Amino acid sequence: MKEQKNLIKMLSEAIDSGRGAAFITVISVGGSTPREAGARMLVYADGAIEGTVGGGAIEALTIKKAVECINKGEGGKFNFELKPGGNTGMICMGSMEVYIDVYTNPLKVLILGGGHVGLKIAEACRLAGYPYAVADDRKEFANAERFPGALAVLNQAPHEAVAAAGVDKDTYAVIVTRGHSLDKECLEAVMRTPAAYIGMIGSADKVREIFRLLGKKKLYPHKDPRVHSPIGLNLGGKAPGEIAVSVLAEIIKLHYKRDAAHMRVSDAAPAKAGK
Repeated sequence: MKEQKNLIKMLSEAIDSGRGAAFITVISVGGSTPREAGARMLVYADGAIEGTVGGGAIEALTIKKAVECINKGEGGKFNFELKPGGNTGMICMGSMEVYIDVYTNPLKVLILGGGHVGLKIAEACRLAGYPYAVADDRKEFANAERFPGALAVLNQAPHEAVAAAGVDKDTYAVIVTRGHSLDKECLEAVMRTPAAYIGMIGSADKVREIFRLLGKKKLYPHKDPRVHSPIGLNLGGKAPGEIAVSVLAEIIKLHYKRDAAHMRVSDAAPAKAGK
């Protein structure tokens, strides 16, 4: 029980930190096997582990399968044959069935700029349950007290922080720095990553000028479907909190591939005959 309690705690910490993980449980064994039913192991997205399901080839194959499941976002039940001609290369003359539970966050948000709008976007992320990181070279704007729920607070120029932030295909980058020049540098940096979404704040005129300047570097934001600028849905309102709501609404819309149309019922259900 001690091992199980520790693994469950580690899994909880991984979920809270936005770290992808798979929880593996041996659900049945037959014949001679390295571990008994009930053995558990935690595998992280990078292949690091806690606990064991037997070591050796069987564990290596289980880790590989768990990482594949994390990348797909889907677990399941898997059987390993520990005998000649089986799928493990082992000759214990047994079999082991495992269940892999996958725990991943649907997305994570990178906020480039810790000013008033960045702060409100962070608050919106907390409400939506999305892990986020923030980058700003001004420590008075980017610190643990101001962003208590952040996965990371990067105190460096936002465009330079992109490399340190570990941007991947599940990252939604939001560019809300203190100036046009910084916004341009951030857009250039993020476009060179596999980010799923790149939103940049600004007026239409500012956006066109930044796009023109990046075109000189053979980068074409207007041709990149990930780039959304000016950022957010057209909800109205210009206060930082209102902007944050429109930004998160756009991210959620795109992530779930919805049209953001009203869900209200427009027509009453037709009356039944005789009623």
